[in-house]
Amino acid sequence: MLHYFPQSVDVRIREAIAGKNLLQVQYKNHTRVVEPHDFGVRHGVEWLLVYQLSSTDGTGSHAVGWRLFDVGKIASLSVLEAKFDGSNRDSTHTHYAWDVLYARVD
Repeated sequence: MLHYFPQSVDVRIREAIAGKNLLQVQYKNHTRVVEPHDFGVRHGVEWLLVYQLSSTDGTGSHAVGWRLFDVGKIASLSVLEAKFDGSNRDSTHTHYAWDVLYARVD
């Protein structure tokens, strides 16, 4: 079941990160289910760092992994009821250098 929020994409991303909810995103003509991890600005562009769990692009296991989405190019975004545990990063993983970091999953 999807939660539909009247708020902007910005607010929905922040709420999903805070609540550790999965997102369903339409990006580059494919529907993707992702864990949202970081949301911020790099080089003047808003980006969403996600761990992608699935995609309709037909790449199978290649659909899984870290992705960086240009927020302005997200065609649609829905917050799902399903939760995820939090950060998938091990202690040696380096975070992106953000100009401004709006939200990060803990």
